[in-house]
Amino acid sequence: MEHLSKVAGEQIRLARLAHGYSLEEVGELVGASRQFIHQLETGAKTPSSELIEALADVLGVTPGFLGAPFASTVRPEQCHFRGHANRPAFVTSQVLARGTLLDKLVAALEQYLDLPAVSFPDLPANSAEEIERAAEEARLFWGLGTTGPITSMMRVVENAGAVVTYFGDLSERVDAFSMDRRRPIIVRSSLKESLCRQRFDFAHECGHLIMHRGVQTGDRTTEDQAHRFAGAFLFPRGAVLREFPRGRTINWPALYQLKKRWKVSVRAIIRRGYDLEIISPAQYRTANIHLVKSGQARVEKYDDDGSLPVEQPELLPSALQALEDAVEGGVRGIGTEVGLSELMLELITGAQLPEEKVKIQSENVVHFQKFVR
Repeated sequence: MEHLSKVAGEQIRLARLAHGYSLEEVGELVGASRQFIHQLETGAKTPSSELIEALADVLGVTPGFLGAPFASTVRPEQCHFRGHANRPAFVTSQVLARGTLLDKLVAALEQYLDLPAVSFPDLPANSAEEIERAAEEARLFWGLGTTGPITSMMRVVENAGAVVTYFGDLSERVDAFSMDRRRPIIVRSSLKESLCRQRFDFAHECGHLIMHRGVQTGDRTTEDQAHRFAGAFLFPRGAVLREFPRGRTINWPALYQLKKRWKVSVRAIIRRGYDLEIISPAQYRTANIHLVKSGQARVEKYDDDGSLPVEQPELLPSALQALEDAVEGGVRGIGTEVGLSELMLELITGAQLPEEKVKIQSENVVHFQKFVR
């Protein structure tokens, strides 16, 4: 057990933060003081082999994970958050920790699976006109055209090589975020939101990944830019000018028909009308006041009646299932390779692992066919 006599303190901290545990909580779980866990993380103390085993067990990692620091971790400037700017620092740390672990898992999966090529265009944009053009160019780049609705935003981002998952237990101060890594990762905090909010979040994160490569985001300017991109990507300028109902008053029935056709919230449609100067500032204010007073500030008509079901991730669950089908115990085996137990794998993938199955396959690479948009 001599190889277990040393640990990398940053690995303890990484696993601890992924769970959202405090130093005191980890100490209670392994029978140690808060101060001693802190000393382990800073390298001031060396744990016994028994304590390393206990830490690995409660943190959902292997003892080997605790002894081998990662070469690189997800940095704050590589993350684009959609949520409250005043979120607590521990929430940001938790997101970065889980993102780092998921990034390592995906990199390991790529050694065995042929995942879609990463194809996010690099289209820097600042002004409103530049953002409108970037959204149109992105749609054309991905073969989506500019005249009709996007069938599935989930498949758009997954076809472009992004991995999508959910961290359902994260603070409601984070709606969604993306990680600009070699293979982008997009995470939402909940699967239960409406389809329109979900699609807007995906388009918003696409805006960051496309327009803000290498740019620190999170300020009002970059968030507004990503918002403008999302609206323009989901409901292109030409289509808005053709289809938005004009008149002295807001035509609510027509707007709800647009919502069902384009799968975009009425609030976002109204914003498109305002941005493109189809409605006046006064009409825009009146429309938003109506949504608030009618109880539709967050949940609009048709959001929760089952007519617009949310889109489910396909790439990551399919990749895990394909690996399990190809090799008995393949998913748990690759978890062990990265140093993650089943507990941690489920935490960072946001789903239960596939059941273990036996299947012989001659090739060691599983090829994924392109998903249909």
